[in-house]
Amino acid sequence: MSGTRIHPTAIVHPHARLGADVVIGAYTMVGEHVEIGDRTEVGPHVVVEGHTRIGCENRIFQFASIGAAPQDKKYAGEPTRLEIGDRNVIREFCTFNRGTTQDAGVTRLGDDNWIMAYVHLAHDCQVGNRAIFANNAQLAGHTHVGDWVILGGFTAVHQFVRIGAHSMTALGTILLQDLPPYVMASGNTAEPHGINSEGLKRRGFAPEAVAAIRRAYKTLYKSGLKLDEARAAIAESAQTQPELRILADFLAEPGRGIVR
Repeated sequence: MSGTRIHPTAIVHPHARLGADVVIGAYTMVGEHVEIGDRTEVGPHVVVEGHTRIGCENRIFQFASIGAAPQDKKYAGEPTRLEIGDRNVIREFCTFNRGTTQDAGVTRLGDDNWIMAYVHLAHDCQVGNRAIFANNAQLAGHTHVGDWVILGGFTAVHQFVRIGAHSMTALGTILLQDLPPYVMASGNTAEPHGINSEGLKRRGFAPEAVAAIRRAYKTLYKSGLKLDEARAAIAESAQTQPELRILADFLAEPGRGIVR
């Protein structure tokens, strides 16, 4: 615990494992089965509990609830987990719950995510890397979110929904079905509105790759093809256009149906 600073009003269980240069703020509580990695800062009035592992260089702001029991009536106290990666920013009043035995038993947040205030990650959610969740984005249980996803404020996601990499939602979007990679959506319930072309350009996608993704979007949404036909056409295109592989793989997996 070299360089670790714990405010005298904080309550840290003696069995909690803290890395080097960890900061624990005033009136924060850290439970027995918690592990916090090097250089992570936990602000004041935070509760970190359960079997929770937090990686390195995270910053957790005040009043967050990290690792609480899942909001699932079937939960019977099993030692399920929450795992948070590295370099995440988690703002005020976020609530991240542990997993359940009805799924993999773990809720995960990857690396380099920017999570704004009042975001809820329910039990068994799996979130990738470099996502941005605006204020009050709410994920129900078993939701899977890919890399580079942007969720607008007050986005609400139904349980078991999948959200593909590089996709984006607008303010107040209600997702009851899966959102494919690259697609922008808005509305209650969500409807597709093109691809996240500006985001792709900022991430270094070549113009040819963006054009291929736009053509695939038109195949899926504008061609008049049935879903199975569009899926097959995109899978064929993905054989020569690698940027379409994640879209083809996403469409090949079973789910709740897609926003369409």
